[in-house]
Amino acid sequence: MTLTVGIIANPFSARDIRRVIADASSVQIADRANAVLRVLAGLFACGVTQAVMMPDRSGLLQHVLRGLSRARNQGLQRYPDVTPLDMPLWGTVEDTRAAATLMRAGGVGAIIALGGDGTHRAVVSACGSTPIAAISTGTNNAFAEQSEHTVVGLAVGVAVTGRVPADLAFRANKRLDAAIGGTTHIALVDIALISDRHVGAKALWRTETFRELYVTFADPTLIGMSAIAGLLEPVSRQEPFGLQVMFAGEGAGARPRAILRAPIAPGLIAPIRLADWRRIAPGEAIVPRLEAGSLAFDGEREITFSRNEKVSITLRDGAFRSVDVAACMRAAATHGLLREEIMNEDAVGGPLLLAAFAAQ
Repeated sequence: MTLTVGIIANPFSARDIRRVIADASSVQIADRANAVLRVLAGLFACGVTQAVMMPDRSGLLQHVLRGLSRARNQGLQRYPDVTPLDMPLWGTVEDTRAAATLMRAGGVGAIIALGGDGTHRAVVSACGSTPIAAISTGTNNAFAEQSEHTVVGLAVGVAVTGRVPADLAFRANKRLDAAIGGTTHIALVDIALISDRHVGAKALWRTETFRELYVTFADPTLIGMSAIAGLLEPVSRQEPFGLQVMFAGEGAGARPRAILRAPIAPGLIAPIRLADWRRIAPGEAIVPRLEAGSLAFDGEREITFSRNEKVSITLRDGAFRSVDVAACMRAAATHGLLREEIMNEDAVGGPLLLAAFAAQ
């Protein structure tokens, strides 16, 4: 069976209101296509010759296919063959979920997802045990760790071909579950409760509406909701707990314990009124104090709830797998997986190249 990797690239990420009110630029289709091509080059260098990709209505896939055709016409063998998935298109996040479902069913070795946290959340909701490699092309990107796209392709390549053992190549991740009305919604990084009872533009940027925050990890080097928690008490992706933050809100009766200045979007640093914060353990079901408002998942408002609807939030450990890019590349360096040793040609009667990984 030919090894295949899945590619899901969101053509519409990085276009929310935070890029209007802050100092952030948009990502053009040609730039997204070039990012995919860099990923594919990394995969091919590790022996991955087949990939499947989610189609789209914006022309992103066609840009990628033209890049592959251009390389072939120049006699260059740089990329795997890319096959578009045979699937209907809705032009919504359902495209991502459907593509991840098809890729999982097709047995891909991993799914590489290019987008913001919302894209990565949609992939995780449908990919099951298939590992995900996340690349940031959105506005706020807390889940995806920063690595050059080519390097991500290389890391996924050495992982899915088995050159790096699975227990080292793939990492278990925490997740937040919000149960409401008999339905469970997931978040990879954070769930925020806000006082507004409408979804609107989805993105979070009006800090006076913040009421509660739950995070799987808290990184002070990021932006967005996770940055707020990270500047209070850093929590790594591997530590077996999360963090709950309570905001003081506005008004005479809302007395803050502290005021924190945090980067909630690119170029946007806002004062945050804090009431309290604490660690939360996996499996601990928490009923929020806010009786009515909206729930935001990984920085995007998704659903509203009323006083008659019970909300429960739970941290789950080991909920899904991702490719550990740093661990894969360290292993590649340590064991010479991308290095070719040149044998003494006098000893063998001619030049001979031995791939170091073949001797592992």
